[in-house]
Amino acid sequence: RTATSSTSTARLRSAGEALHHDLPRRIPAEMLAATTQWSCAPRAAATTTARGAGIARPAPSHASSCTGRHRHRRRRGDARASWSSNGGGSDGFSTSSSLESSTLEVGNFAKLDLGRGARTGLPEVVWGPGKTPEQIVRIMDALRDRQSVVMATRITPEVYEAMRALQPDIEYNPVARICRVSGVGANSHPVASVLGCVAVLTAGTADMSVAEEAAVTARLMGVADTRLIVDIGVAGLQRLLARVEEIREADVVVVVAGMDGALPSVVAGLVDVPVIAVPTSIGYGAALGGLSPMLSMLNSCAVGVTVVNVDNGFGAAMAAVKMLRGARRVSGKIASAARESDPYS
Repeated sequence: RTATSSTSTARLRSAGEALHHDLPRRIPAEMLAATTQWSCAPRAAATTTARGAGIARPAPSHASSCTGRHRHRRRRGDARASWSSNGGGSDGFSTSSSLESSTLEVGNFAKLDLGRGARTGLPEVVWGPGKTPEQIVRIMDALRDRQSVVMATRITPEVYEAMRALQPDIEYNPVARICRVSGVGANSHPVASVLGCVAVLTAGTADMSVAEEAAVTARLMGVADTRLIVDIGVAGLQRLLARVEEIREADVVVVVAGMDGALPSVVAGLVDVPVIAVPTSIGYGAALGGLSPMLSMLNSCAVGVTVVNVDNGFGAAMAAVKMLRGARRVSGKIASAARESDPYS
């Protein structure tokens, strides 16, 4: 058996080597060309404007032809270089493009990720709970020189009052529990406008805080067309059906619900766009602080439902922004491919 096994292995190795050498002749040349050019579609140059904040920034343009792998590396390198070239200053922030040098230490309690905007397209955001008002203010002040919008989430009214005493420029939304302050430095990178519409729905009025967190976050991240539609839960289905045409105008739908968590499934069965489900901690004892609605959403029989953590309106909004940006990127590739296939168009 050992001799037979060795002979079989040798035959398989020989056949594999023959196939490897013969493979280029078996694959048509046009297929090989399509493989190397698959991700080479350029993005069209455009000017992006954040209507709510009055911010304008030219969208990056890229070379019209290159291999997918090299173009991807070049784009990432250009983004880091663009960030770093504007990031130097007297505070000791290095202009090197390495990720290590894009970290700014604030006191002995925070290390800010200044390269996050260049890598992900979304800026650093401050999580409020667990930090003192002084720490939050110092972090936001450090970010003001490098971001056009600086926000902190889950800020209680008591913490905000203490923060305002230290920094009067800070604005506060008590329903969303979000603090924000505008950038002031010449190096503050504007948030690009995001095309598309996000609809944020709530099952009940009690879900408003989480929904408002999602809506405010989406607007601050560049989605000017963000709509909030409240109290349309399944206990009174006619309320949802009365707004269904407006909901269908959205490109991404965020559905915030507690109790039985049924609303995302119903909505997903009525629209042809992604649905992001946000379970809330609203409900009686068996709701288990949001666990029951989250499990209901995860077990949705409707397709196209994405579920985030309990009460995570912020995370839902960030996911919606990335979905819209991805859709715009795909549409740019489609338009570029159409131009390349029809040079006279």
